[in-house]
Amino acid sequence: MNYKIPLFDLNFDAEEAKAASEVINSKWISTGPKVAAFEERFASMIGSDHAVATSNCTVSLHLAMLLCGISEGDEVICPSLTFVATCNAIRYVGASPVFADVISLENLTIDPEDIERKISSRTKAIVVMHYGGFACDMDRIMKLAGKHKLKVIEDACHGPLSEYKGRKLGTIGDVGCFSFFSNKNISTGEGGMIVMQDEQLFLRTKLLRSHGMTSMSYERAKGHSTAYDVIELGYNYRMDDIHAAIGLVQLGKLKTDLNKRAEIRASYLRELNGIGNILIPFAGYDEFCSNYIFTIILRNSDADKRELVRSRLAEAGIQTSVHYPAVHRFSIYKNYRTDLPLTDYISDNLITLPMYWALTDDTIKYIVRELHRALA
Repeated sequence: MNYKIPLFDLNFDAEEAKAASEVINSKWISTGPKVAAFEERFASMIGSDHAVATSNCTVSLHLAMLLCGISEGDEVICPSLTFVATCNAIRYVGASPVFADVISLENLTIDPEDIERKISSRTKAIVVMHYGGFACDMDRIMKLAGKHKLKVIEDACHGPLSEYKGRKLGTIGDVGCFSFFSNKNISTGEGGMIVMQDEQLFLRTKLLRSHGMTSMSYERAKGHSTAYDVIELGYNYRMDDIHAAIGLVQLGKLKTDLNKRAEIRASYLRELNGIGNILIPFAGYDEFCSNYIFTIILRNSDADKRELVRSRLAEAGIQTSVHYPAVHRFSIYKNYRTDLPLTDYISDNLITLPMYWALTDDTIKYIVRELHRALA
């Protein structure tokens, strides 16, 4: 369907094309100086000691599991209200996901109380996902992790520059993972980043990212090394300079983009005020947030009613989505299913409305007017 108002629109212009073209013309298109510059600038912007660029966030999550020593037979507590990659990474290392519910219909982040209930002798780590760029309760989660000697992995794919009590998301746990997929706040088409403060984790990440090799081709091409050893079973999880060059341009736009998203969210909140049969998650949130998505939850509803509302919005030219189908209900996770009443309700009754830098007040008024008609 050709939507009048898409769910998302890229914040790309001639600068991204120019950056990619310059790399192509340089004749060095694999991992090289642009990747290094992208890593350095990203780390600086979020206040992390180290950052390693990867081919996507899923591999960043896989690396995070390896860095945190998660292996066969371990349990990792994680949300079900997330993209499936968050949980797939746990299975990649042979561990078992233990799904925890969210805090409430107003706060869609993982519930520390449910985390605590599900800690067992096999639990080795907690994965948090900062839903929409809104921070999890990291004080309580880090306290639980310290008490039970657990690692904390932050899936911060929604939250570049989002904050929790003055700290950037992704820098609070042991490692943080970011996504630069095509619809994220920073887009390189595909791409990811893993960040950490620990020097030894950083050095091991660089090994694991590139086949366990002690030097990379760009270093050898520049004469810094003429040979290499392979000292660990690694992977080909590298980002290339074309994607990194686009990422550098995107970083230059990020703060302006996030400020615009904050204005768009405020406009949504104004226009939706008084519509009684919906809930707006995080309505009172007062920390700086990336506002990756804007979601509403239908009251006294079910999945069929939600899909009817979405169909009516589509007929009005408005694209919507659902973030997310609950992972614990996917067929592949049938052996890990558990009772998550809040997650189940949210997954059946949540609607993701358009959110991107180019939305205007008039467009938002139109979306809300058509939503009101669809709900009626």
